[in-house]
Amino acid sequence: MTTESPYWNPILETLPRERLAQLQLKKFQRIFRWAYDHSTFHRALYDQARITPDDIRSFADIRHVPTVEKHMMRDIQRKTPFPYGDALCVPIEDVTEYRQTSGTTGQPVYQPDTWQDWEWWAECWAFILWAQGYRPCDRVFIPFGYNVFVAFWAGHYGAEKVGCEVVPGGVLDTAARVMKIDELKATALMGTPTYMLGMAEVAKNRLGIDPASLTIDKITCAGEPGAGVPGTKDRIESAWGARVYDHAGATEIGAWSFECAAQPQGMHVNSAMFLVEIEDIETGKPIDQPGQRGKMIITAFDRMAQPCIRFDAKDIIEWADAPCACGRTFPIIKGGVVGRADDITKVKGVLLAPTAIEEVVRSIDGLGDEYEVVVNKKGDTDQISLKVEMRPEARNRLNELERLLVDRLRLKTNLRYDIEYVDIGTLPRYEVKARRFKDLRKKD
Repeated sequence: MTTESPYWNPILETLPRERLAQLQLKKFQRIFRWAYDHSTFHRALYDQARITPDDIRSFADIRHVPTVEKHMMRDIQRKTPFPYGDALCVPIEDVTEYRQTSGTTGQPVYQPDTWQDWEWWAECWAFILWAQGYRPCDRVFIPFGYNVFVAFWAGHYGAEKVGCEVVPGGVLDTAARVMKIDELKATALMGTPTYMLGMAEVAKNRLGIDPASLTIDKITCAGEPGAGVPGTKDRIESAWGARVYDHAGATEIGAWSFECAAQPQGMHVNSAMFLVEIEDIETGKPIDQPGQRGKMIITAFDRMAQPCIRFDAKDIIEWADAPCACGRTFPIIKGGVVGRADDITKVKGVLLAPTAIEEVVRSIDGLGDEYEVVVNKKGDTDQISLKVEMRPEARNRLNELERLLVDRLRLKTNLRYDIEYVDIGTLPRYEVKARRFKDLRKKD
């Protein structure tokens, strides 16, 4: 690999699909046997399904392996060896890294890693960053409150691995982070789409700094689907005058996907490190062809302390129907992660994905970046309301914008909304994962 190469690992990233599949099968067999031999949790799960390592001879056999859900991991933690319980595959003395999930969908799951696992995390991120144009000449600013969540910890070490200079902006507030970027002439940023928009707003409105005048030329977004939503991506790129790249990963999975510099309107699956399967949400049948969305079932091949084997991530994805212009043989998921199975809900009998609302709001010039959706029930009838911020200069276009918003929402979601327009700065701002969609029916 040289700095002129577009690939971090040219052999793996351009491996013919047939050879890539052979590698995946071999690596699945290895991690399955490892978990079977070393994890009490996995051994019991597979014994109950009457499947052993010798039974895994093809991809068809892999589909008979039981899936693991997050609640199963919660059930076994806080036991010996404390706090990880029966899924730990290494002596507790070998664990060097502790992380936990954010807890946005329930009790956090504890995630142990050995030093080898942590090196693997950094290697996965090296694939991502190199594909997005990060090079040793870059100075990367990470405006992330370093905490027990993995978030951009691994991105930090991945950036160092490819040779970048890293500036950690953990304890600084947003204004101080913007000024530090200006002071040090940073060239790259990592953060959630929500926070990238929030930083731009603070720079412009509080500091009088046009973020596009700064030296940032690339931004890696993760933590939310926003960077895969055209309207959101366009707003971030316009605000910062930089290219925005999408990435998806998870604490219990790893950094499994990335948008490359060709920006193919989707993300590559790092198939050398992960096996991604798509299943129909209702039937569980495999989806192997483009054109149908389903939930992701994923295996991390090289994570040893607490393996991730056929994990039901509940991310909603679909395969793209064409290869990428970048030359990678890694497959592409169209439009990135469009949401979670847990978030897709029926409103007035219509299936609704919250990202569809984001796409509409962010596509209309004159509306602000923030919005809030609330689903409630009045008697037996669902009600859905939308609060959206309006820019001051657009107030005289209220009727025009309202027609646009109502029409596009109806076309995109087939629903009618009770819409309230509020001033810029009225709605909450988020630094990590935003919580803009609230289904109060579930509380009832």
